[in-house]
Amino acid sequence: MEFQDVVRKRRMVRKYDMERAVPAEAVEQILHNAVRAPTAGFSQGWGFLVLDNPEDIARFRTAGTPEDEPENWFSATFEAPLVIVTHSNKSAYLDRYAKADKGKTDRSEAWWPAPYWDIDTGMAALLILQTAVDLGLGACFFGLPVERIPAYREAFGVPEEFHPIGAVTIGYPAEPPRDLSKRRKATDDVIRRGRWTS
Repeated sequence: MEFQDVVRKRRMVRKYDMERAVPAEAVEQILHNAVRAPTAGFSQGWGFLVLDNPEDIARFRTAGTPEDEPENWFSATFEAPLVIVTHSNKSAYLDRYAKADKGKTDRSEAWWPAPYWDIDTGMAALLILQTAVDLGLGACFFGLPVERIPAYREAFGVPEEFHPIGAVTIGYPAEPPRDLSKRRKATDDVIRRGRWTS
């Protein structure tokens, strides 16, 4: 598929054909591409938890579902043959930028203009979404409720240094494409050229 087709077709899919598993070679291609995302200082401070059997996915749903209004949380009702949970590791970045070649002498995060550990993990998640489209699959990125992160960590043995940024469900779409063109903001509303204000 041409790259512009991938960009054009990428959308959040919320209903999958549960009779079709994601082929193992597709899972490996998705993960291979995810770790090709850019990272500040080549820190590679991320981690991916792959859930591809019904028992693990059910445990993820249970761990992530909030107790208050559980029916309103997306993962309380989703069904997908594959879930990849993306995690950032801030320590990997602080360690990397405390090295001599980066000009810092400590692990302070005060001089970081933004949390690049989370941004870079988001870039990896986008590559997961795009690779899924390129392989003829659908995908959806969503976040975990903050109050459920401890339960998620306990259910899957996730170390404290890895923070879940979000999860991506993946599978063969079982819903028609939606036309979002009328809801998309006009480029003139979000793009400035040369100067923000005149």
